[in-house]
Amino acid sequence: MPGLQARRTAAALLRKIVDGRVPFDALVDEANGHREFRNLDSRDRALARTIVDTALRHRGEIESALAARLDKPLDARTGGAISAILHVGAAQILYMDVPDHAAVNLAVSATESDRRIRNARGLVNSLMRRMARERAEILARPDAVRRNAPDWLYDRWCTFYGDEAALRIAEAHRYRPALDLSAKSGPGAIAEAIGGILLQSGTVRLINAGRVSALPGYQDGSWWVQDAAAALPASLIETGRNMRVADLCAAPGGKSAQLAASGAQVTAVDLSANRLKRLAGNLDRLKLDAHLVRADILEWQPDEPFDAVLLDAPCSATGTIRRHPDIACLKSPEDIATLAALQARMLARAADWVKPGGQLVYCTCSLEPEEGEYQAAALVAGRSDYTIEPVRAEEIGGLEEAVNSDSCLRTLPFMNFETTSAETGQDHDGSKGMDGFFAARFRRSG
Repeated sequence: MPGLQARRTAAALLRKIVDGRVPFDALVDEANGHREFRNLDSRDRALARTIVDTALRHRGEIESALAARLDKPLDARTGGAISAILHVGAAQILYMDVPDHAAVNLAVSATESDRRIRNARGLVNSLMRRMARERAEILARPDAVRRNAPDWLYDRWCTFYGDEAALRIAEAHRYRPALDLSAKSGPGAIAEAIGGILLQSGTVRLINAGRVSALPGYQDGSWWVQDAAAALPASLIETGRNMRVADLCAAPGGKSAQLAASGAQVTAVDLSANRLKRLAGNLDRLKLDAHLVRADILEWQPDEPFDAVLLDAPCSATGTIRRHPDIACLKSPEDIATLAALQARMLARAADWVKPGGQLVYCTCSLEPEEGEYQAAALVAGRSDYTIEPVRAEEIGGLEEAVNSDSCLRTLPFMNFETTSAETGQDHDGSKGMDGFFAARFRRSG
C-alpha cells in the first residue's frame, strides 16, 4: 500500500523517542540514522519526519483524546507499539491534510503488518474512525494547548513566568518555526536575494525555505543557520581586530562565526571531536578563521586570559522545544538539577579566564531559572570582582521585553522582533517567535 512504509517508519521513530529516549535528530540523520528511515526514498523520508514532528508537537492533545476513548488501558506488553501507531494515525487525522480514510486504512494496515499486534487491528480501526468523527470536539477542547507540555515542565513555567506566559509558551511550541539565518555582512541584501524577512535584530527569516544548501549565498558562505535568539548572546560582546575571545562549548559554531566575522581572534573550545569537525566545516564554508581546541573546559587551562569569554553551557534545551519537540519527551527534572551543577562548575572556571576589565557572557537555551537567572546571581554573589553589565534593548533589536528585571537577556518562544523589510504576506504562526534563551553579561573589575 502506497505510504504504508512511511507510516510504519514514523511509528518506529516515535516509539524510539518516547520509549527509548533517543533524540529525533539522531534517528533521522541521513548517514547514521534509523535503518528503516534511511531505506525510505526522499519523499517518504519527508513524510515520515513531518508525521513524527506533528505527533510530538500535539502529543498531549492526542494522548488525552485517545485515553478518553479507550475502554481500558493498552496491554503492557504490546501497548507501546499500538500507541505509536495510534499517535501517528491521530496526528494525520487531526492536524495534517491527509484524507480520513487514508489515515485510518494505513493505521490498520500498519497494525496488521506487525504480527505481535495484528490482533489489535479492530481496536485501531474503531479508534481512528472515532477520532475522525469527533475531530471538531477534540480540537475545541479549551485545555488542548496546555496538555502538550509535560505537567512537571508546564508547572515550572507557571511558577516562574506566570500562567498566561506559560500558556503562550506552550502555544508557540505547536508550530514549526521558520528558518533563521545570520549574515556575514549585508543582511538586507541577503533577505532580498532569498525572499526573506529582515528582523530588527539583523536576522534574516525565511518562511518556506526548502533545501538549505540550494539557497542563494549558501555555497559562497554568505550566511549560516542560527535562530534569532541564539544570535543575541555573541552580540553582547565588545569585539575588535585585536581582541582575543574564547567561545566555550562552541560547536556547531554559530557564535564563533559571529565573533570571527566581527574581527575578533576566536579560540573555539569543544569536547566533541565530531562536533568540532562540523564547526571546522562551517567556518571553512564561511571563509572565517578560528583556533579550534578539543578539550573539556573543566580540565583545560588557557595559556593566558582573554579579553572576553562566551560560555554557551550544556543545558536542558527546553528553550528549543519549538525547533526540537522531542525535548519535551526526553528531559526530566533530574536532568535540570544535574546540568545546573555542571553549569556552575563551568562558569566558575570561565570566570578565571577573563582579563581584568574584560567581559564574560554566560548563556543557555533553557527556559529554566536554575540554568539561567540563578547561575548569574550565584556568580556575582560569590565573586566580588564581577558585576552584571546591563543588557540594553538597542543591543538586541529593540526587544525591550527580553530584558529582565536583573538587566539580563531572557527571550521566550512567543516573543517577536519587529521587521525592517516587507513581510511575505503569508499568515503562518511559525513565522513568529524565537527560541527561549538566557544570557547574562558580566564585567570583571580592573
